[in-house]
Amino acid sequence: MLNDLKLFLELLRPYKRRVRFALFIGAIAGLCTGAGITLGAKKLFGIVLNGTHDRDLSEVIIIASIFPLLFLTIGVCTFLSTYHLNFAGLAVIRDLRRDLFAHIQRLPIAFFQTKKTGDLIARLTSDTQAMQYALTITGRDLAIAPLTFLGAVAMLAYEGWENNGVVYVYCSIALLPLVIFPVRKLTKKLGEKAKAQQEELSNVTSDLTQNIGAAKEVRAFNLQGRENARFSDKVSELFRSQMKVVKYTFALSPIVEIISSIGLGAAFVIGYHQGIPGEIFIAIFTALYFSYSPIKRISYLAGELKKGSESLKRIQEITLEPIQIEEPSNPVTIESIQGKIEFKNVSFSYGDAIALENVSATIEPGCVCALVGPSGAGKSTFANLVPRFYDVNSGTVSIDGYNLRNLRTNDLRQHIAVVSQDPVLFDDTIAENIRLGRQDATKQEVIEAARQAFADEFIKDQPDGYNTIVGERGTRLSGGQKQRIAIARAFLRNAPILVLDEATSALDSESEKKIQQALDQLVVGKTVLIIAHRFSTIRNARKIIVFKDGEIDDEGSHTELYDRCKLYRNLYDQQVN
Repeated sequence: MLNDLKLFLELLRPYKRRVRFALFIGAIAGLCTGAGITLGAKKLFGIVLNGTHDRDLSEVIIIASIFPLLFLTIGVCTFLSTYHLNFAGLAVIRDLRRDLFAHIQRLPIAFFQTKKTGDLIARLTSDTQAMQYALTITGRDLAIAPLTFLGAVAMLAYEGWENNGVVYVYCSIALLPLVIFPVRKLTKKLGEKAKAQQEELSNVTSDLTQNIGAAKEVRAFNLQGRENARFSDKVSELFRSQMKVVKYTFALSPIVEIISSIGLGAAFVIGYHQGIPGEIFIAIFTALYFSYSPIKRISYLAGELKKGSESLKRIQEITLEPIQIEEPSNPVTIESIQGKIEFKNVSFSYGDAIALENVSATIEPGCVCALVGPSGAGKSTFANLVPRFYDVNSGTVSIDGYNLRNLRTNDLRQHIAVVSQDPVLFDDTIAENIRLGRQDATKQEVIEAARQAFADEFIKDQPDGYNTIVGERGTRLSGGQKQRIAIARAFLRNAPILVLDEATSALDSESEKKIQQALDQLVVGKTVLIIAHRFSTIRNARKIIVFKDGEIDDEGSHTELYDRCKLYRNLYDQQVN
């Protein structure tokens, strides 16, 4: 438990003043509970059990007011302690979520190719929620329970000393150490089961995310029955994991209660045989109760901290994930670029799978360069290295002679526009989705970019024009409409380097013709990389690079390559003929 507690106290360090105040004020509540109520019970019941009725009424009222004053103090201190601990705990969770999300934004593209989206969502939501519970719900126990226990034990020692009942006191609390052993064993088991539960919850979230993202395919292939069965299996596994957590969580309390009841029973027997006076016995019995009760709460706290620490470890697996694409310590500042791209002896691999091997190429400023080759030949990887979505394993990639590693990624990407084959639109207005190309663009500039992409006409036909919400991933628009909005972003960005991943593939013939006309003007004076899957889209290419098995097989114009490159000729003939 101490190790888990240290983890959370370290998280609370930025709010240490508030936490210290909460612990101090909670300590007052604990002492008032453990020692104050015990002493109050002794005084109050001493008068009642005495039976003499010889005290003045005003004196009795003053003694009787002890309990209201005690509970007022306990209530106020408990509220303040709980409030400030909750504030600190929730602030920590807020900061943790911000930091985790910000860290995810910096992770390389390769990271997302090995992680499930649902698992990341679960860590950002359910795991932080588990930590929030550990930090806030158990905060009161953390502040109050230990001092309640110490106050009660102190009263036991005092009464034992005053009434020569030290042996009696020791016998009464002799069973307290026995509580430690089941608590340690059960919390260890609880940690294992809590980790398994969070992993099962991640599986459920991943399955749900995947299903919703493939809603069309599920219906097209009649996969509803299969998906229902898969999801049912996942939630059944989650249920089993949850019940194991429930078993170990709530097994702690009965064990502590049983041991406590044995101790209280022993206290009653010993007190009876020793002839302890009634008011003294009530005081000791109350102190015993307040020594066992905090142990019960602390055992529950130990379980919650263990569950929270396992969630924290899962979160730290992401936050400790290396950024890989590090920003330079002394970056080169570039205001503008011409667009010359150079690859020198570049090799790159996805894990053990080699994607590019010893590739060298030069693309002059203003050159429209097509990247062609069989699937998996390396053309997409080649293009993705230019915006530095990945870092090369060896060799260098440079723009205008500047090694990309010496440029800030933000500065580099400001000079590059990317239009992917499957563009992603955010659940926002059409105008804002276009404005992603340049976030400070005016409304008129957005409209002009849409006109250049031949998107203005269909946008005006939308219910709210440029203020129409496109839906998650642009589901309210057709594929061609989404593609034209993505192309409008590139027009708006007006970057000197363009990366087009078959940017016109989702358009109908008429729209494609218009886009090609627009591209003819857009590419003037710009360096363009076209990842070509269809040879009809590379007619404007001045240079063509042919990839094969991660290497450059040949490069040149269409005429040159058709005459001398067998691979290029075969690929071209397969599509044209």
